[in-house]
Amino acid sequence: MAYVTLLRGINVGGNSKVSMADLKELFAELGFENISTYINSGNVVFTTPAKTPVATMTEQIEAAITKRTNLRVKVLVKDAKTIYEIQHAVSSEWVNNSDMKCDVMFLWPEYDSPDVIKDVTLNSDIDDCFYIDGALVWKVDRPNVTRSGMLKIIGTPLYKHMTIRNINTVRKLATILQETETQ
Repeated sequence: MAYVTLLRGINVGGNSKVSMADLKELFAELGFENISTYINSGNVVFTTPAKTPVATMTEQIEAAITKRTNLRVKVLVKDAKTIYEIQHAVSSEWVNNSDMKCDVMFLWPEYDSPDVIKDVTLNSDIDDCFYIDGALVWKVDRPNVTRSGMLKIIGTPLYKHMTIRNINTVRKLATILQETETQ
């Protein structure tokens, strides 16, 4: 089965540096296969021959990263099906470019609920946001980003229990997962 691991807060602003080559090696040492990384923000696609619970994989990966890097990095492991469902739920018109910002906020299990949308402040005139199993998806026109209510999420407990990828990255991860599953 194919999975993606999303690391939170690495290689941001020169802090918590983790090499993608080191991550690839670390995942191989853990027994994962068909490993690839995508961009420097901590996205690792892999397969596993055994049916290992996601919680177990998450613990193994976090412990191995801490041991190797001396950094405590939180990770989310999502199966391919979840990534495909998120990708398909987002309109193809929602993009991340110079005109629009569209982010997928992947949620830690304890915050993964349709009720989580009540915990975000939205400016109904400019923000579009919806919940899908595993994530919140948010879109705003670029000129309105600084007026978005979503910015109020920074520093909240919810913010500390998510990792964010733009929709272009999510779509690319879905493509990599599809390629990985056919190997």
